[in-house]
Amino acid sequence: MFVLLVAASGFVHIHQPTTRSTPNVLFASVQPSEGDDPSIQWELFNQYHAKGSWKGVWTTYDYIGDVIDETVASVDLKATGKDTIEHSHTIVMGAKRSDCKTCFDSMETKTLPVAQYAPDDLKKSRFAACSMVNGPTLLRSGAMATELVLSHGDGRVRVLFQYAPVWEQGVEPGSCPPQGLKLFRTMISREALREAPPTAETEASNPPSEGNPIYFRPVPPFNWFKKWSGTSWTWGPQSGNRGWAVEELEDGDAWQGTTPVDSWNLRLGPIHVQCPGVITDTNTGICRLAWLPDDETLLRVEAGVMALQPMIVEDDTMVGFQPPSLASLRCDMMKKTGELDREKEFVPSRDLNTESPNQDGDSPSAEVKTEAEKSTAYETNPNNSSPSEDESDRRPIRDSLSL
Repeated sequence: MFVLLVAASGFVHIHQPTTRSTPNVLFASVQPSEGDDPSIQWELFNQYHAKGSWKGVWTTYDYIGDVIDETVASVDLKATGKDTIEHSHTIVMGAKRSDCKTCFDSMETKTLPVAQYAPDDLKKSRFAACSMVNGPTLLRSGAMATELVLSHGDGRVRVLFQYAPVWEQGVEPGSCPPQGLKLFRTMISREALREAPPTAETEASNPPSEGNPIYFRPVPPFNWFKKWSGTSWTWGPQSGNRGWAVEELEDGDAWQGTTPVDSWNLRLGPIHVQCPGVITDTNTGICRLAWLPDDETLLRVEAGVMALQPMIVEDDTMVGFQPPSLASLRCDMMKKTGELDREKEFVPSRDLNTESPNQDGDSPSAEVKTEAEKSTAYETNPNNSSPSEDESDRRPIRDSLSL
């Protein structure tokens, strides 16, 4: 079981896993009172994310999972001083490809400044192990955005969920405050600290070195369901940072690779995204990202998002909504330790033709063979009596079984 070291009231919003875990000594120095220590967050920011120019293809999907836009761009996180990091986006506006091998391709780019960070000013970003969560944030358009990031080697995966205000059926939009936030757009970016954004072509021509992720490779669905163990970093507004040693990831907590009908799911090879279709004031929306940077490593991050919480004044009058907030954060860094025992329950198709005793101890295939032999005996021995009408109807089936 997942043993909590803090009072339940300090962990009410976090997704409670059922994994067998114990406190991790790696995080023993992080106490609840130090949960928001800027030095911890700043160290994680520099270690996993503020490493240069993350080049990638920003692919945007609509609610039904269709691609609606693609942009070649980079997220630039560069140190300009000891305690200062500049954040900007470089977007490719146009490109010209050269005809000769000795010439260079030319690109027209545009750089957009985003933010400047310091140890005591990380905006709305929070870090846990190799993960980062930015938001939830209200955009000028009125939409709410939450960004999840996982980093491994020279690559990382970044996902941006965007929700728009909605009203119940039969309610005129705008006639009352929004009754929910519905997912309408999701952006997924495979990013790397390489000369070019990772694509199937660039990885084929220049395969990543060992320890760096391969994004474009076949990943069977069964690869998600293995025996995983490792560490888990959790954070709550009151409990602060907590570290756990995960002995085994149990079924109830193995959400990676699953597609529950009450959630929006998208699986792209080694990347799996999961989030609620609608967020209301009565529930905490859990946004999730799972990634297999290689077949032996599983990374997961999940963020609890609270939104549309009413702002009440002294006379119990609602005057607006509280700003959306991050209710919980969890990051898992797992390694494969073996195969699941339940894989024995799945019988390969080649085993379906092997003989196995039935309830009476006889072999079912032997019964079929006997009936087929009877049919053949009639065809080769005219003195046999004619089979019944039912027997004639079954003959084509028996003939096919005897092939």
